[in-house]
Amino acid sequence: MLTDKTVVVTGGTGSLGKVLVRRLLAAELGKPKKVTVFSRDEAKQHEMRLAYQHLRAATDEVIYRNFQQLLQFQIGDVRDYHSISTVLRDADVVFNAAALKQVPSCEYFPFEAVQTNVIGAENIVRAIREQHLAVETVVGISTDKACKPVNVMGLTKAIQERIFLRANLDCPDTRFICVRYGNVLASRGSVIPLFHEQIRQGGPVTITTVEMTRFLLSLEQAVDTIFTALKNANPGETYVPCMPSARVIDIAGVLIGNRTIETAIIGIRPGEKVHEVLVSEEEAHRTTKRGDYYVIASIIPELQPQEFKDALGHEYSSAEHVMSKERVGKILQENDLFIGEQAVSKEELLA
Repeated sequence: MLTDKTVVVTGGTGSLGKVLVRRLLAAELGKPKKVTVFSRDEAKQHEMRLAYQHLRAATDEVIYRNFQQLLQFQIGDVRDYHSISTVLRDADVVFNAAALKQVPSCEYFPFEAVQTNVIGAENIVRAIREQHLAVETVVGISTDKACKPVNVMGLTKAIQERIFLRANLDCPDTRFICVRYGNVLASRGSVIPLFHEQIRQGGPVTITTVEMTRFLLSLEQAVDTIFTALKNANPGETYVPCMPSARVIDIAGVLIGNRTIETAIIGIRPGEKVHEVLVSEEEAHRTTKRGDYYVIASIIPELQPQEFKDALGHEYSSAEHVMSKERVGKILQENDLFIGEQAVSKEELLA
């Protein structure tokens, strides 16, 4: 499917981006002609370049033949129209993983979130539309916080979804699709690296509320969702994985284990929900099950199928099907996030 294709990953140096790039280079969907990591952080790009060249350290000459490699790096920002236009010039498939995603940061700097999460998406669409670029597919990567949003991060991601899905009307030769999922285990800014760091410091481990639940999936499962959508999604569809949820207090308890470390209930933070939602009541009537995924049709009638079969019919919330504490422990062990009684540092988690 991606054989001899030119692939662009915006935000490719992030937690998800790095796993996505690794699996693209492993040719799971065919060997691409070129994979370009597009991001604005030159230090992270340099570290990633060295990792793929199996070097611990190097001087600047490692960049000189960048554009002759299968894996290429390009400095730029989705906020800048000219910058994104350049990287999309010969792209066949685009994965938009660029985002401002930390909830408190987006609350304090809401327009910064708008510029990356909203204007960034519009710049991708605008470049394809105005320059008649031959991009085959754009995959927008979203979050459960975009569903019934209560914070700036979720609000901007919800608008990003609508920008991409509506673009199918203006750019009929390009397929715009989205994926939406919950908390990714050990991604930057997520709760598990925080808990490990608090455990490493001797506690206390801070918990917002006893009732709080969150969806959980690994970075590999996140990429599975992206690849499944790429293979199967119709224009305007959003893929949502059917995945387990857990009580945050159980996650903390499993990670603490037998250590004598206290927990502290600190109350729900601004912009947080007690339970996350992946499919809202409004979306449920246009959502169907497809294998291990829920598929949400666009809100725009022109992009909807003629009829809906076996609609979900109800909200899909993290309050449903909550795992036992034992099952939570097993999942963390399977993902190498709970190793005996040894706490793992944030740096080790994100290495």
